[in-house]
Amino acid sequence: MSLNLIPASEVIARFDEFNTLIDARSEGEYAEDHLPGAVNWPTLHDEERKSIGTLYKQVNAFEAKKRGAALAARNIAQHIEAHVIDKPRDWAPLAYCWRGGKRSGSLSLVLDQIGFRVSLVEGGYKAFRAAMLLDLAECARRLKFQVICGTTGSGKTRLLHALRDVGAQVLDLEGLARHRSSVLGALPGVAQPTQKRFDTLVWEHIRALDPQRPVFIESESKKVGNVSIHPVLVDRMRASPCYMVELDNDQRVELLLEDYAYFTTHPEVFCNRLDVLTVQRGKVVVEAWKALVQKGEFRPVVGELLTSHYDPVYLESIKRNFSQVAQASTLRPTDRSMESMLTLARSMHSD
Repeated sequence: MSLNLIPASEVIARFDEFNTLIDARSEGEYAEDHLPGAVNWPTLHDEERKSIGTLYKQVNAFEAKKRGAALAARNIAQHIEAHVIDKPRDWAPLAYCWRGGKRSGSLSLVLDQIGFRVSLVEGGYKAFRAAMLLDLAECARRLKFQVICGTTGSGKTRLLHALRDVGAQVLDLEGLARHRSSVLGALPGVAQPTQKRFDTLVWEHIRALDPQRPVFIESESKKVGNVSIHPVLVDRMRASPCYMVELDNDQRVELLLEDYAYFTTHPEVFCNRLDVLTVQRGKVVVEAWKALVQKGEFRPVVGELLTSHYDPVYLESIKRNFSQVAQASTLRPTDRSMESMLTLARSMHSD
């Protein structure tokens, strides 16, 4: 046998060297998170893994292993037929499973016997995740962040996207989290990634950034929807130089009506989301907002949400948490359009 065990920390350092990453875990485990670019070749599928686990608990380990071996052999044969027949002799994959290596080891043993040079992640996905989180923290410490601050609807996200479009480095945490980072920020029909998946997506993006160039990032709280930002990244972001975007209130309202257009086409969804604010704003206020929404009068509701709820909360939070916000440079786009944001982004990127 020529199986090569590689410590997770070395996998991190050599990540781009591997031409095929094979995740031998079940579909459900893979969906929860996986190494960037990995393909899923389950040695045991979700239901098979569940049934073997039940057999292990209710009968004994020996019977479970026999049945598991039969299922694994069948699945491995299917993967070889589907994915390996056309591989050249010098194909050298890296495989992993959860921790112990039994599932990836079974697959790798067969590939090794064929004649391929197979490597295994020592400690599996669990060890990789631990090493990845350490590397994410180190990457965050090396980067020079510039934070885009501004009240809700001021165009922070549009400016961030404009900066990306003109060639600046950006880290779009809301995009990775699939959430607009507010009480009303969940995207209808779009599920957020798991915490593990979010961490890996952030690591995948942050490791590719050049430490010699600035990285633009939005001012975020510790959580974006249901996922948490790595604490080292939060600390670095909050200690970094800031810009403050200021946009006319009427423009802010129109921007939010554009970005949250699904609320105007589904007012019942808007009303359900407003219910979340009952504790902070009181039932009378929220019911009044809902009555306006049901009549199609969205602008006054959005305007009041900004001035009475979002603005005070944001300004207090930004003042408390971002140490350099008092020295922030003020940015005033002429309007909410992407053309204005691109003009602003070009001037920032050329500085």
